[in-house]
Amino acid sequence: MKKLLFSLLVLFSFTLAITSCKDSDTPAERNLVELAQSNTNLSTLVAAVQRAGLVDALSADGPFTVFAPTNDAFSDLLVSLGYSKLEDVPVDALKNILLNHVVNGEVKSTALSTGYVKSLLTFGTTTSNISLYVDVSSGVKVNGSTVTTADLEASNGIVHIVDQVIVPPTVVNQALNNPDFSILVAALTRPDLGVDYVDILSGDGPFTVFAPTNAAFAALLTELGVAGLNDIPAATLNAVLQYHVVSGANVLSTQLTDEQVVTTLQTGTFKVDLTGGAKILDAQGRTSNIIATDVQGTNGVVHAIDKVILP
Repeated sequence: MKKLLFSLLVLFSFTLAITSCKDSDTPAERNLVELAQSNTNLSTLVAAVQRAGLVDALSADGPFTVFAPTNDAFSDLLVSLGYSKLEDVPVDALKNILLNHVVNGEVKSTALSTGYVKSLLTFGTTTSNISLYVDVSSGVKVNGSTVTTADLEASNGIVHIVDQVIVPPTVVNQALNNPDFSILVAALTRPDLGVDYVDILSGDGPFTVFAPTNAAFAALLTELGVAGLNDIPAATLNAVLQYHVVSGANVLSTQLTDEQVVTTLQTGTFKVDLTGGAKILDAQGRTSNIIATDVQGTNGVVHAIDKVILP
């Protein structure tokens, strides 16, 4: 009798162990769309996905990472766009907005790092994917939108709930989203310049912007022997800023060629040097390294450089 009881206990323990392993190893049964449908706070997102015709795409194998805006986030978007309801948003525009929230691959919040990822939205009719700036310095933010609930697992990916709709970014937005371009933003918006760079660079473009980092601007101030941006004459700063912009082209890093001469918005030129890494040789004979490439926006592309170039 004791042997029988012992055998039954062993069998019961073994069954529990197998069941436990099965439960922990089985992936989520709901796909991304079904997961969103199960969350009442994502009902507007579900309606948007249906309206944009993306249900099948987001139910596919993937895997995908979705930054999912809440109902309140969509309400705020509609107000900012001047629409009273989701059905007022043009389908193409809505589809672009939604694609800008999806990244290929399953990326958990712990695997995210500060820097750029590519969304499924592409620039125009090209295959160049729009860039999103992830900032993990305090929580997780994507283009300024905060992840409020992370790592909801689906059978074909993962969902991070965010508190704002991530609107497809222009080159201006790309500069605003990255705190390492804050001095560049301050320069572009200096009120006495007489040029509305935000309006210009928010236009159709396309533009290619070679964007100096904060460290690059700090080095320039030292080089010029001035205390701050406001000490640089307006005419000089205008010329310098326009020298960093190429108008009428979306020039990716793969399209740069050695000794290529580039004409800028300022009308001056600089030369590309690809020897030992991509560099710019400016009109003053100074060299700047291109340290981040192909930050794609909806109206152009941004490349970060480590020195302000001078006409």
